[in-house]
Amino acid sequence: MQAPPERPKLFDLAVPFFLPFWRRVLAVAVPILWALLEFATDEAFWGLIFLGLGGTAAWKLWIADWDAVAASMKDD
Repeated sequence: MQAPPERPKLFDLAVPFFLPFWRRVLAVAVPILWALLEFATDEAFWGLIFLGLGGTAAWKLWIADWDAVAASMKDD
């Protein structure tokens, strides 16, 4: 009996789309810049939400094994 295929994770950023470095930088910079805009307009709640999204994206993209992602892309 085969094992069922692995289900995608909710916030899995270790995907081939993010192999180019500029996409990873953009995925972190946009929410953080948006958070700064929200803080500048006195919207602390939304600023914290977007700051958290940017921080989480930065952490997930930092710890991802990009060599393994590139290798899995070549296997397909």
